[in-house]
This record gives sequence, structure tokens and C-alpha cells, in this order.
Amino acid sequence: MSSNNFLEGLSLKVGPLGENDRLLTLLSDKEGITRLAVPGARRPRSSLAGATPLTLLELQISGRKGLKRVRQLKIKKSFSNVGRRLENLSAAQAIAEVSLLLVGGNDPLPGMLSAVLIHLERLDVLSKQTHPEPLTTLASTVQAFVHLLALGGYGLPVQTCCLSGTSLEPPIGKWDWRCSFLPQEGIAIGSIKGSYLQMNPSELALLQRLFQPNIPKRSNGAIMGPQKVWLKLLNLIECWINNHLPQRVRALEMLREVLIQSFNEQS
Repeated sequence: MSSNNFLEGLSLKVGPLGENDRLLTLLSDKEGITRLAVPGARRPRSSLAGATPLTLLELQISGRKGLKRVRQLKIKKSFSNVGRRLENLSAAQAIAEVSLLLVGGNDPLPGMLSAVLIHLERLDVLSKQTHPEPLTTLASTVQAFVHLLALGGYGLPVQTCCLSGTSLEPPIGKWDWRCSFLPQEGIAIGSIKGSYLQMNPSELALLQRLFQPNIPKRSNGAIMGPQKVWLKLLNLIECWINNHLPQRVRALEMLREVLIQSFNEQS
């Protein structure tokens, strides 16, 4: 006999399955990454048609072995608003891709679902604004990756020199000081030949502050750092992901291209 149970989670990915069904990839606190069959979900009037990407769902599922099936679903929160702007949609898709790479099947990762929902909510709010700032999307997404990588055990080592073990304390005001990003190891003090990129004290300090809950802002509410620095940090994180996770995040490449286009349109 089959057993029925309830599962709440975020739909990260949805694909076709057979003629009328869908294959749902779900992130949950209970089971980590789960793949479920959603019978008849591709039929227009199906009660299960709400199984769409970037949706927080409450599911009733059945089955003991193999691919379990969704019997009922309830939409608790939809992040479909991110589709209003291409940069926010690309950012949300990249967050979903990274989550999928970080969390194993049937291997829950405490805090991951909550963190993903927090960052998707930020993008959702930005998408509703009349005049959204691409820089805010960029900064929010860079911080999201910093948080998710740390939760997933692939955090950027930004506090200690990867070569000497010395504490990384950026000397603000000493503009000739440099540190170097080495994709396989981390960040090292000094200008190292052949490093992927180098950072000055303020750039390293900004990266270190991203481990805090909120985006670093000035007293007037403006985001700290110019867009070229945030693009540099996005480049650093993308390189780290490519070197430490099982595969490239395609949505990250799209995000960078879309953001650069948005910045060019503003100038």
C-alpha cells in the first residue's frame, strides 16, 4: 500500500514528464532536494497546474519507492513577479541553480530554504518597484550567493590569507595595498602574478561585509560601492562557483550580460 504525507518546499525546477505530467524538483527543510511526479499538471484545468518554478508549495504526496507522486498542492507564495524584469528573473534562476547544486537529494541542509526564500523575497520586492535600480539587484544577488555558499559548505574564505594564514584585515586608506584571488585556494595578501583578480582594501572590506544579514549601505541609504566593484565581486563569485561546484551556473552568465546592458542603458 502507498503512504500519504505532506511536504512543504520551494519549486526550483519544473520539466515535462510523459504526455501530461510534470517533473517537479523541490527544495525542502525535511528532505533537501526531492523530485516528484505531478500527474496531469500540464493540462490547463488541472488542480495541480500550480506546480510552477519559484513557487512555495504545500504538497500531499504518495508512494513508498521510486518516483513519488503529488496528490494535492497548495500555493503558499509565488515569486512570479520576478519575471517582470529580466535581471531579477536571471538572478532568481541563478539562486535556484546554486541551491540545486549545494543541496543533496534526501539530504536536508538546515537554513537553506529560509535563506533562499529571504533572497527571493528581496528580488520580488524589487520587481514591484516603478523605477528599480539594477545596482540593487546586483548587490542583492551577490550577497545571496555569499550566504548560500556559506550555508552549503563552500563559503568564500575571506578572513584569512590562504597562503600564510595571516588575518585578512584590509588597511583602509592604504590604496597601494592589494590582495589576490586564487580560485582554488581563496584570497592571499599581496599582488600575486597569475591570480584571477586583485582587490584593494575597500573592495575586500565590502566582500567581508556581505556575510552580514543586510546589504552594506551608507548613512543616506545608498548602496556602498560603485557598479564596477559589484560586477567585480560577481565575477569573483562566479569563478569560485565554477571551480568548486559540480557544474557552471548558466543563469549567472545571463545575469551578468543583462546587468551590463541595463547599466549601459542608464549611462
